[in-house]
Amino acid sequence: MNIVLPSLGDIDEVEVTEICVAVGDVVGAEDSIIVIESDKASMEVPAGHQGTVTELHVSVGDMLTEGAAIGTLAESKAATTAESAAQATTDNDGAEPELEQAALAAPADGQQTVQILVPDLGDIEQVEVIEIAAQSGTSVGPGDLLVVLESDKASMEIPIEVSGILLEINVAVGDQVSAGSLLALARLDAPQQPQTATAAQPEPKPVASPASETQPQQVAPPVQPQRADGDATVYAGPATRRLAREIGVPLEQVPGSGNRGRITKDDVKSWAKAKLNQPANTPSYGGSALPALPEVDFAKFGSVEEVPLSRIQKQVAANMHRSWVNIPHVTQQAQADIDDMELFRHSMKAEAQARGVKLSPLPFIIKAVCHTLAAHPKLNGSVSADGENLVFKHYINVGIAVDTPEGLVVPVIRGADQLGIWALAEKAQELAEKARTKKLALDDLSGGTFTISSLGALGGTGFTPIINAPEVAILGVGKSGVQPVWRGEGFEPRLQLPLSLSYDHRVINGTDGGHFMATLAELLGDIRRLSL
Repeated sequence: MNIVLPSLGDIDEVEVTEICVAVGDVVGAEDSIIVIESDKASMEVPAGHQGTVTELHVSVGDMLTEGAAIGTLAESKAATTAESAAQATTDNDGAEPELEQAALAAPADGQQTVQILVPDLGDIEQVEVIEIAAQSGTSVGPGDLLVVLESDKASMEIPIEVSGILLEINVAVGDQVSAGSLLALARLDAPQQPQTATAAQPEPKPVASPASETQPQQVAPPVQPQRADGDATVYAGPATRRLAREIGVPLEQVPGSGNRGRITKDDVKSWAKAKLNQPANTPSYGGSALPALPEVDFAKFGSVEEVPLSRIQKQVAANMHRSWVNIPHVTQQAQADIDDMELFRHSMKAEAQARGVKLSPLPFIIKAVCHTLAAHPKLNGSVSADGENLVFKHYINVGIAVDTPEGLVVPVIRGADQLGIWALAEKAQELAEKARTKKLALDDLSGGTFTISSLGALGGTGFTPIINAPEVAILGVGKSGVQPVWRGEGFEPRLQLPLSLSYDHRVINGTDGGHFMATLAELLGDIRRLSL
């Protein structure tokens, strides 16, 4: 079936300002096909039926008249034809309703006050006030824009049809109004015959007829749309406005690429994409929902020196800030008895020297973590970008935090669960050296599923490591120390290792964290289990 332009009232021509579909698109009855524009309003033309667009007969910039062919639709099933909600409906005589301005009583000086009302909206019950374009107390003339109204399908600019002073505006942005609702009051420059008297208003009181009366201009000059800077009008159709509201885009900041600066849906999407893809090396620590930190002139209190942050420091700061504000962190702490592990490690010192490898506690911790992750795979996963799913990974890549003069980096040991203690020691040593000499490749820094941050001899009894998103957990390792431990018949001095596990509380709960820590402590307490 053909899609044609509906009745335009007394409007001769409209311009096609946007094409909303492409050939082959499947549309519903209420889906918009094109956006058209007259001097006073823009409107979206719906398909009217469900089906597939097979042809388009118009292009942006074309001038159309009532009944013009827009395109061809192959119906998928019967659907009720939907009239364009933006069309200004006609009265019984077929004439487009004029802006209703009812005259009130004239003061002694002969000047009249008129009410500016919402015109006939056809079968639309309510529309929303989306813009106020005029100010009370200012001089206005015929054609000056008063407000912009919007329905689900179209926006309509309501002009002022008289010349005078705008006394007051009786609506605000966001108000829902209907046909006959009072928009504003205006005082005419000279006595004028009211255009129409609305039935919803009381009959005007008789006033003395002046010697000569002037009728205000009925035809408003074209209202030029403007870009939204300050009080200028945002030039965008209802579909574009709706999209902007849904994704939180401020239209006044979006440059329009359409005809005469019109903002299109693509403009909104491009603006949002650009914001999301902004470099993260200059984070704003006062995010939209957070109070901004005050700026302090430290020089007032003494001598200062400013040292620029390195690129790595900026990146780490941005990543940590993003993880902290987006992930609900919970940190559980425990201790592992590593007395036996340390005895074994020291017994392997000669072999380590022969291999040219430094055998620290870290390879044993990595190996124990791999076994623990295999037993508790949830902590090796990631939350999907939409927050709807937990992604289980069938591989274990362990990141190890390395402090360098340029900042903290986290190289990754890929397939850590497939390596033995010696191989882990060699790989950890190799990556740490590459990090300190700035020789890490991109592959060395990507693909991690779990991170270990070991403070070694510097660490205390516990801390809260920040999760390295998109991972869901990170293990913090403190400084080991000898503590008295009850061994059944008395206390014995045993070497205890403080452990701090931070996890994403959206998908990991306290029970999960507790089981993980218990398994890890058991493995570190008896490293023979690592061979099982």
